[in-house]
Amino acid sequence: MSGGHGVYMDYQASTPLDPRALAAMRPYLEGPGGFGNPHAADHGYGWEADSAVINARTLIAKSIGADTDEIVFTSGATEANNLALLGSARAAAPDRREVIVSAIEHKCVLAAARVLTDHGFCIHLAPVDASGIVDVDALANRITSSVAIVSVMTINNETGVTQPIAAIGELCRSKGVLFHSDAAQALAVSAIDVNACNIDLLSLSAHKSYGPKGIGALYVRRQQRNRIQPIMFGGGQEDGLRPGTLPVPLCVGFGAACALLADAGPDERRRLAALRDRMLDDLLTAIPDLVVNGAMAQRHPGNLNVRVPGVEAELLLAAARPNLAAATGSACTSGLTEPSHVLTAMGLSAAEASESVRLSLGRFTNEADVDVAVSAFARAVEEVRQSGHL
Repeated sequence: MSGGHGVYMDYQASTPLDPRALAAMRPYLEGPGGFGNPHAADHGYGWEADSAVINARTLIAKSIGADTDEIVFTSGATEANNLALLGSARAAAPDRREVIVSAIEHKCVLAAARVLTDHGFCIHLAPVDASGIVDVDALANRITSSVAIVSVMTINNETGVTQPIAAIGELCRSKGVLFHSDAAQALAVSAIDVNACNIDLLSLSAHKSYGPKGIGALYVRRQQRNRIQPIMFGGGQEDGLRPGTLPVPLCVGFGAACALLADAGPDERRRLAALRDRMLDDLLTAIPDLVVNGAMAQRHPGNLNVRVPGVEAELLLAAARPNLAAATGSACTSGLTEPSHVLTAMGLSAAEASESVRLSLGRFTNEADVDVAVSAFARAVEEVRQSGHL
């Protein structure tokens, strides 16, 4: 996929809205019955809107192996993550005042965890190895009867490394501890089964999955509903966990996006992985000293996190524009001068982290895009090296 800003290789920051999801939304954006409040139970306009929301909720639930009434709509994964951590902490027993999050979690999870320290909670960071995978044995040693919740993301938003969620879920279930996973990056590229993985709380985002921005969801296991409380208050919508009138068009778009993911399934993941691997091979041919950050075997099929020793990522990306649109890491931490906490947790130095670029492919990436991206990347490396800015 390319446009006026070059080939788009930043799918992990945000995916394009699939035209088919937009088509599903249109009747609720423009149609005569689409403006109804889904919580208005006294007339047909409300009933029509509510029916659309229920259908969307069902499609989202089906995509992760959940039941319809276990889906709580939010404004996105950030809100879902906050609700999971802060909400479960509010409901935690007095003798459960410890929380464990992985050292490579999204900034919103780490920020929510820090807030809990002001409320008497002790936060522990679960370490990762050099490949970016959480050390399950080390995590097991940290889980005691004082832990309220463990939060480990399904797929990392920077390196694309997939975490051993099933093993962690089994561990948490055996310890009687809530298990939360941020699956914002996983929904579009991974088969998720909340029951097989013993997940109690799962955060989702539509705009990482070819749906619209401004909508997400938190899966809440029915049997654990009493172990989470709301963090916002109002009209009692979403089973009392998230107040406010639901945005019907966004809910519909999210549901449609999930249905499309189910239709694409393994074929799309295989195509992406093949494109990604071809891009890596071509990059290594052009830049033999290029280094991949993180495990390749357990990885988002459209992710490459790479560095070129001695070449600053910011300078490289500036030289690659306007032919290539990529990122140094998470879009949610752009503008910060500190090194990536994900990469430094894996053992990279601050200098090595500053050399790292994330290239992420998606549904609309094609062979020609890969050719342009590799060429632009290689030329940019050569330009930076020749300029002496090393």
